[in-house]
Amino acid sequence: MPGLVGLVTKLPQAAAEQQLLTMVKCLCHEPFYNCGTWSDPEHGIYVGWVARRGSFADDMPVRNEDGQITLFFSGEEFPEPSLKQELRRAGHRFPEEDASYLVHRYEAETDFPRGLNGRFHGIVADRRQGTTTLFNDRFGLQRLYCHESRDGFYFAAEAKAILKVHPELRAIDPRGLAEFVACGCVLENRTLFPGLYLLPQAAAWVFRNGRLAARNSYFDPKEWEQQERVDPEQYYDQLRGAFVRCLPRYFTGREQIGMSVTGGLDTRIILAWHKAAPNSLPFYTYGSTYRDHEDVKLARRVAKICQQPHHVIPAGAEFLSNFAHYAERTIFLTDAGADLSRSPDLYMQEKVREIAPVRMVGTYGSEILLQAVMFKAGEPAAEVFEPLRDQINMGIATYNAARQVHPISFVAFRQSPWHHYGVLGLEQTQVGIRSPFLDNEVVKTAYRAPGPDGLAANEKARARLIREGNPDLAKIHTDRGSGGLNSIFTHWYLEFFFKAEYAYDMGMPQWMARLDHLFAPLHLERIWLGRHKPYHFRVWFRDQLRDYVRQVLLDDRALARPYVSRAGVERVVNGHLRGDENHTDEIHRLLSLELAHRIFVESV
Repeated sequence: MPGLVGLVTKLPQAAAEQQLLTMVKCLCHEPFYNCGTWSDPEHGIYVGWVARRGSFADDMPVRNEDGQITLFFSGEEFPEPSLKQELRRAGHRFPEEDASYLVHRYEAETDFPRGLNGRFHGIVADRRQGTTTLFNDRFGLQRLYCHESRDGFYFAAEAKAILKVHPELRAIDPRGLAEFVACGCVLENRTLFPGLYLLPQAAAWVFRNGRLAARNSYFDPKEWEQQERVDPEQYYDQLRGAFVRCLPRYFTGREQIGMSVTGGLDTRIILAWHKAAPNSLPFYTYGSTYRDHEDVKLARRVAKICQQPHHVIPAGAEFLSNFAHYAERTIFLTDAGADLSRSPDLYMQEKVREIAPVRMVGTYGSEILLQAVMFKAGEPAAEVFEPLRDQINMGIATYNAARQVHPISFVAFRQSPWHHYGVLGLEQTQVGIRSPFLDNEVVKTAYRAPGPDGLAANEKARARLIREGNPDLAKIHTDRGSGGLNSIFTHWYLEFFFKAEYAYDMGMPQWMARLDHLFAPLHLERIWLGRHKPYHFRVWFRDQLRDYVRQVLLDDRALARPYVSRAGVERVVNGHLRGDENHTDEIHRLLSLELAHRIFVESV
């Protein structure tokens, strides 16, 4: 993912700059990236950056007028429009659509970076104060890996950059591995690699004289948790006001924006209030090879109302024929932060980039407003990871403890940086990702919802936002048949096929897998698959990808890994490939970890 790398060290300048160049090269994945380096040997600061060409953060570094303050930034920031006007009235000059104004915010705001709004990380070197401050967003979504050694402090947007210059870290941490197996991600601020940790959310860490002097934090979620709740009408007025005020910021900038449209309400809320000129905002939806699923059908209707072009992007034969490439690339680009189930997303983003380099999404809407928990902890089946049993149980306990916070705090400040980062980081290797539902003011307002958990108020608020913004969009039901001008039959029909498809695909219980195997010549998947989902890994692993699964997982190296049971792996793989068992989740985990081991332990 584009981002920053660097080190704060007392090493000789030549040695430090060589390490810096090595780290930068590790992030230069695409021909449409720009990169560069900067150093201040007097203070022991060495910084490199990689950015998508033309993006908000493409013009690094930015400096104040006298050159005494140098700032590096990765990500995007969405300020109040009046803020730039105030800076200009104060005598500062800067282009409208890049990050130059941020250095002047640093000069003007004593609590910088507290006032920033967006997903980002950055570093600012202040020669006046003799300090360097490393910072990130309050959600921790623009990830930075860190490592402290005798040589100095290292940071990087991707773990592989630090692993390259510190090969002694090339190992898999048992605790992080167990959490990945149990939860699909590593929890807290740990990683899969011992000695590497994540910069905590809302960090503003200060360095002096080449050493870390203070681990400051500029925000605590309790500030938002302790707000007074308001009655339903007041809450709706505040939520609508915050959303409508912030939304235009997310449609600014110098890059073309495309809209990822599904059958859900979150993207529809955005479109109800953003009145794009006809044919100015391309829409797209991920498609299935079996049929046009509900997201595609509904997105077409939305596109017609909004008078925008609509594209369907399927993950079909082209993706499957190149699966090995996308699988290995997914693990490599995300430092194993995303498992193989997300590999189609990389393929999709390559296609999306051909339409527009910035992708507007409704992601985080349901999570923030409905407190939707998108991942859980559980013990894997089939005793595949028997050597990790104790660590897996510890991971489940860690997850359960992490849930004991305010529901919005869990989804915004834990689920988002731990679980959502993998696919976000993968997508951001190709395109910029924007979501107004993570705007500071929107999330802050969500904590004020009335009632014990605010769910009822937010359910009503979501529907009302669409209705008041664009009544025509409110007439369309969701992909599961909720809302709109539909009958109870439509709702139950769509809900039945939604659950049936999940059961037939990755959620198929073993008794059903045996039954399906008996009727394999009938190809029953044609009845169920592709009605709601674009990806079909249970069938793919069984059929089109069977040779790849067998080649990777039944290899002697893979079967000898200390964290798996050889007999368990063989039973799972053979049972799934025969078709009379379903082990989709286990195969995702096994493939992901095996590729991570080969890429980061054996080949970095």
